[in-house]
Amino acid sequence: MEKAGKFLKAHGLSASDTDVGKLIDVFLSDMEKGLRGEPDSLRMIPTYIEADNEFLKDTPVIAIDAGGTNFRCSLVSFTSSGKLQMDGIRNFGMPGLEREVSKKEFFDVMARYISPYVSKSDRIGFCFSYPTEIFPDKDGRLLQFCKEVQAPEVIGQTIGKSLLEALGTPEKKIVLLNDTVATLLAGKSAAFSKTYDSYIGFILGTGTNMCYIESNRNIIKNRELDPAGSMIINIESGNFGKAPRTGLDIAFDLTTMNPDNYTFEKMFSGGYFGGLCLFILKKAAEEGVFSDQAAEALMKISELTSEQAGSFVENSGKENILFECFTTREDIISAVTIIDNMINRSARLVAASMAAVVLKTGKGIYPEKPILVTIEGTTFYKLFRLKERFEKYFFEILDGDRKRYVEFTEVPQSSLIGAALAGLID
Repeated sequence: MEKAGKFLKAHGLSASDTDVGKLIDVFLSDMEKGLRGEPDSLRMIPTYIEADNEFLKDTPVIAIDAGGTNFRCSLVSFTSSGKLQMDGIRNFGMPGLEREVSKKEFFDVMARYISPYVSKSDRIGFCFSYPTEIFPDKDGRLLQFCKEVQAPEVIGQTIGKSLLEALGTPEKKIVLLNDTVATLLAGKSAAFSKTYDSYIGFILGTGTNMCYIESNRNIIKNRELDPAGSMIINIESGNFGKAPRTGLDIAFDLTTMNPDNYTFEKMFSGGYFGGLCLFILKKAAEEGVFSDQAAEALMKISELTSEQAGSFVENSGKENILFECFTTREDIISAVTIIDNMINRSARLVAASMAAVVLKTGKGIYPEKPILVTIEGTTFYKLFRLKERFEKYFFEILDGDRKRYVEFTEVPQSSLIGAALAGLID
């Protein structure tokens, strides 16, 4: 344990090495730059979705959730009292998974998926969780797919318009949004019984992102907006490029598919955390932290998932590959110390960035009107003790002069519910 502690300190990896105040200041500065349209790491993308507006009640909407390899849809409505009504959920694979498909086939397949609902609503809320440029009319142009979906002709196309053409219903109203925005809206839908000052959406799964509600007058890069209004801003927080990275963070980044991009999420998100831990464990082995036998076994491992890293610390992974490497008590304790520290650092980084977003809202000053943060993502909820540590750091940061009142919630089926709400906002 002493060797592991010295190793962490030597490389600046200890959770306590993260300067929370500095991180918050830099994150806020990048948010401001993004709103001004100055090139920096936080894109601050306008969604043109006015989350502070009321949404229609007793009105059906076709809700769609498409992301990764999955396509889900349902007919959704909310009663006058705000109760959710969902007409089952239809589950499909995304078109283009088994083979490459044309633009026509791609949208024809999606149209067939939602065909049972087409005659039942003139509104569609579409949670489309692929990189998309959103337009003021709330439609969007696809920038790229994940590697599983093979539909190159769709890249560059306007998604909503193309789907409506395939349906033969160009008159329908369609709203495009991503999963983080849908998460925020889902939280709002579950909050009828209490008054909140504002809302934030946060996802920490394979990747990470945050969104919040911003006054239009502060979105300086778009002067055509009504200054009296507001909208949800998609921060693209995973791409924050000024976090306090160590030399090992930078070296690990160079081993990934897209170096220098989304460097913040590579420090803690589920798609990277296991790989980062393995990279650091191997570096520790090179520096003599582990026995020769453990070091030799560790070097043979080519992949470590975030789930495996967390379960090793929790001692719940019966077939965990790390238990095959670390067999002595001293080696196990050293490895647990390193990975547990990385989880602790992750919690501190997430808490600081979330605190910055809360402060940017200017809301949550009074206890009777807190901010509601809706959080989704398996990494946040499943990685060993990440959630409890995050909450501890978060409320320590937002105290004293920074005191803010915040509540957290999780909403099942948040992407579909958020998509429905987006389609019902007038």
